[in-house]
Amino acid sequence: MNKQNLFPYLLLFIQPIFMASNLIVARGGVEFIPPISLAFWRWFFVFLILLSFTFFSITRNIRIIKKEIWKLLFLGSMGCGVCGAFPFIAGKTTTIINMGIIYTSSPIFIIIISSLFFGEKINKLKIFGLVSCLVGVLIIIIKGDILLLFNLTFNQGDLWMLGAAIGWALYSIFLFYWKSELGVFPRFTVISFGGIISLLPFYLLEEIYFVQTQFDSNFYFWVLFAAISPGIVAFALYTFTQQKLGASVTGFTLYLFTVYGAFYGIFLFDENLERPQKIPSFTLAEEKATKAIQKHSMNFNGSQKNSQIQKAYFLLGKARYCLLYTSPSPRDLSTSRMPSSA
Repeated sequence: MNKQNLFPYLLLFIQPIFMASNLIVARGGVEFIPPISLAFWRWFFVFLILLSFTFFSITRNIRIIKKEIWKLLFLGSMGCGVCGAFPFIAGKTTTIINMGIIYTSSPIFIIIISSLFFGEKINKLKIFGLVSCLVGVLIIIIKGDILLLFNLTFNQGDLWMLGAAIGWALYSIFLFYWKSELGVFPRFTVISFGGIISLLPFYLLEEIYFVQTQFDSNFYFWVLFAAISPGIVAFALYTFTQQKLGASVTGFTLYLFTVYGAFYGIFLFDENLERPQKIPSFTLAEEKATKAIQKHSMNFNGSQKNSQIQKAYFLLGKARYCLLYTSPSPRDLSTSRMPSSA
């Protein structure tokens, strides 16, 4: 095998490094930016950066873009909309390790959908490879200790991540089978624009009725990081690899995505299957309640003058209770940690 044929296979190991950094954004970025806002502005900056390099190519190929526009918008809604927003929503209530494990279901959906809609054959080798990779990923994450699997708990954030896995499967399949006359980067530019369009109404709803975005240094750091590493770099490498190896083979990058994601979770966010996993939203609630009490408490001669402090204490108690009693380890199940009625 010469170097030219070997390079796409090397990308199967390199591309997930950048793709899995999206989980860093899903856990870290959502503490500073609302999830849909984070997804929307991420793809907005991706579009601007790419457009600065592809503007003239796009203007020369307007006829082709008009012919392919609905396909490009669909790819944008799946690859940038669903796969852009869902992991960030998931990151508020689940862990990087959970997100990575659930995302490994995407190659299964890729193979099944490819078979149903495009007649791609499912042979025994693919099934064996699929099962072997899945088992291998789990063994690496649990370090060979089957009991650590009992420390995994699943919640609504994991359902959002499952939706993202299905969205990525649809994006991968149709990206491969819908051939385009556009180059990789002009096509990706229009796809990212489709992502912006699909996210815009949901971003406006979030901004008006739920949480407003704070355009500070944290905003620009997380949005630009999300735009470049898991955005432009990861998608470009994935598209190139898929063109060379096909949708099903390239889908196996998601197994390394899980391993790299677990690495990021353990070393950057102190996640560990050997103890109960902290859910980000509970931790954030605890931090906010503590800060509110420290900054706004008005206790004079044993009398609290700020009526809102009682609510802060109540929130603090609920957050700490949830952090204490969610995700028990197997050894915790043998002895009750609930307080006695005495």
